[in-house]
Amino acid sequence: MTALSYGAEDGTAPGFVVAALYKFTPMPDFAARRQPLLEICRETGVSGTLLLASEGINGTIAGSRSGIDVTIEHIRRIPGCADLELKESSARENPFFRMKVRLKDEIVTMGVPGLDPNQHAGTYVEPEAWNELIADPDVVLIDTRNAYEVGIGTFKGAIDPETATFREFPDWFRDQENLSPEALRGKKVAMFCTGGIRCEKATAFVRQQGIDEVFHLKGGILKYLERVPAEESLWEGECFVFDQRVSITHGLELGSYDICHACRMPLDGQDRASAFYVPGVSCPKCHDTIDRARRQRFEERQRQMDLAKQRGEIHIGSTGKRPRAAVGETDG
Repeated sequence: MTALSYGAEDGTAPGFVVAALYKFTPMPDFAARRQPLLEICRETGVSGTLLLASEGINGTIAGSRSGIDVTIEHIRRIPGCADLELKESSARENPFFRMKVRLKDEIVTMGVPGLDPNQHAGTYVEPEAWNELIADPDVVLIDTRNAYEVGIGTFKGAIDPETATFREFPDWFRDQENLSPEALRGKKVAMFCTGGIRCEKATAFVRQQGIDEVFHLKGGILKYLERVPAEESLWEGECFVFDQRVSITHGLELGSYDICHACRMPLDGQDRASAFYVPGVSCPKCHDTIDRARRQRFEERQRQMDLAKQRGEIHIGSTGKRPRAAVGETDG
């Protein structure tokens, strides 16, 4: 049963609901939760990726309205997940083509033992109050996302850690003399990410370093773009998301970016206009790193995808792969 047929059977509108969710909560039996969760997703035609760990659940899924509702209700019945963080948007096409439920050591990988976001995370700031906070000259604003995400959009004046993965964030922070407790005395630290989950750990980590006045955007950039009108927004650019949509804009509308299926980096219009851009094969960011054998393999994959599209089918290669930071940061 597909997500579309599930929605059609009960009269709900066609199209896809995209649900980004997470919850930090003790889940000692997380491995036993995998199969029932996978089965309910398959029954309801929901696709995407969910991560389970002893610290909770994280992921992004898509399906019909009714399919998502049934799946979310199942997750809310897991002890500790009744009040999970949930953000929804819509998509004309399914941004996922498979359903995966994975068991992990962390639901968002930072690699710092002993962090408990439930006890030590920073102070939440609602999207409607975020502009006032970051306009304060005594606030140090930090984007906790990775370089390829920051590259397509961020808040003006935010510090870019220029990390490739979230695991690099702790070392980056420790190396910044201007972010030591002494340097930040009398100042506040405000942090943000795509959906809020990375900031749960990042703010807990920063407080662990001896910095008390730490704040983070509740619901992340996604909730800000949903709630704050474009004419009042301090966001510049688009927001990278970890699914086939690639990027979104204010009102959670579809953005203008594509993805290179060779190097997995986001591409703007200028990138796609380059002579080095060959759909499915290469782009200006990776064309000189792809050897002949890989190029031939990518060309064949793209050919099969094009043939499948002509037949009205989905070729599994069309899912591509995304840069990895935090699945469900719709993620970060």
